[in-house]
Amino acid sequence: MLHIVACIKQVPDTKIIKMNPKTNTMDRASAPAILNPYDAHAVEEAVRLKKKYGGTVSVLTMGPPPAVKAIKKCIELGADEGYMISDRAFAGADTLATSYALTKALEKIAKQRPIDLVICGKMTIDGDTGQVGPGIARRLHIPPLTGVKKVVEINKEKGYAIVHRKLEDGYEVVRSTLPCLFTVEKDINDISFAPLPNMIKAARYQPTIWTADDLEDVDRKQLGLKGSPTIVSKVWAPPKPEGGELLEGSTKEKVEQLLSLVLVKKELFQ
Repeated sequence: MLHIVACIKQVPDTKIIKMNPKTNTMDRASAPAILNPYDAHAVEEAVRLKKKYGGTVSVLTMGPPPAVKAIKKCIELGADEGYMISDRAFAGADTLATSYALTKALEKIAKQRPIDLVICGKMTIDGDTGQVGPGIARRLHIPPLTGVKKVVEINKEKGYAIVHRKLEDGYEVVRSTLPCLFTVEKDINDISFAPLPNMIKAARYQPTIWTADDLEDVDRKQLGLKGSPTIVSKVWAPPKPEGGELLEGSTKEKVEQLLSLVLVKKELFQ
């Protein structure tokens, strides 16, 4: 029976979020909080593997109290258990400090039930670094398999996993020992609709919440802002493109207008 832990994050919806023109920072209050889309696919894949091979899916997140909503969303998707580490000591964490805190939580979970596979989204839409997953793997001393687009086989008895890793011009087949860590692409699966029993369970579910004091052998100098060497000096929104032409008419007419514009520009640069 597999024990899979999906690491997730609640993020602001970047399709709606605005920039503060005075501070040049993201106005997180301007957008609703959602489950990171890449992480949703990670949870979906974990649940599919559970159904195929048997086992348990746990989810883990770090964040403020409202992040419980992201865990409830994962329960809707089919996860069995949820854990959250929430403490002011974690505030301001960059990817290095985040991977450290999540690793300490994973070690605590593993003492309760050994972990066979850790699965993360490729990246978060509010950071786009893709560093937390590999950082966790490095701290846990397990192989990281990034850019996973298909899980071919998980064999707990023989202790291996086979996956397809996405490349620019195709994919590669990789075999890894267990336990290991995946970071998954969005095209690994399609998110299933949550059945009513899962929705009812999620509405009532209360995850296990730990503070920094609940974790073992924690070096507080590696948590939060103190443990974050990354410094963001400035963030700004790119300028809106100027100019351009509005195409009018039927689809056929628009295509003809577009082709004529392309030909004109081609002649100018020859």
